[in-house]
Amino acid sequence: MEYNTNRFRLVIPEYGRNIQKMIDFAIQIKNRKKRNKCALGIIKLMTDSNYKNKYNKKIFPFFQHKLWNQLLIMSNYQLDIDTPFPKPNPEKKNNVLKKIVYPEYLNSFRYYGKIIRDMINVAINCKNEQKKEGLLYAIANTMKKNYLRWNKNMVEDDVIFKDLIKLSNGKICIINNNMDPLLQCSQILRRNFNSRIRK
Repeated sequence: MEYNTNRFRLVIPEYGRNIQKMIDFAIQIKNRKKRNKCALGIIKLMTDSNYKNKYNKKIFPFFQHKLWNQLLIMSNYQLDIDTPFPKPNPEKKNNVLKKIVYPEYLNSFRYYGKIIRDMINVAINCKNEQKKEGLLYAIANTMKKNYLRWNKNMVEDDVIFKDLIKLSNGKICIINNNMDPLLQCSQILRRNFNSRIRK
């Protein structure tokens, strides 16, 4: 039995192996008129496989241009045909694929989100002690809400405070005795439940 892993690698996998074989066949056709006709047939099949864009009149011209470009890309620019759109530049194809660099904050404490990190940086740089204390209380409560949204488990205030110390790289240290208690878990979960019902 032959597996896809043992077969040749597809340039654009979403169209499948049969479309790729048709393109390879079209490259071999010597008569230009027949080759153009074959390419048009392949484009129609590619259009049918993208039924969402097929019926959208606003994007259809752009969609058709994209299909003709993809046809040439899948042929490795070897398919010599007359296209209704300008042909893509083969030299630019290597610049299209770029590795996605994920932000560092996704590695740990993802459930708190990026905004919390921005808020912590603002709090660290805040010089007014009274404002800073209020901001830290708001940050801690928001962290607790985000924690409960993600984990759905009860969480002690001490856990939130320890996470806040880690997120601030030790620049923020909250002593539980100096701060009002955070919102109760049951209160936050009830609010979340009520907001879902309203939606």
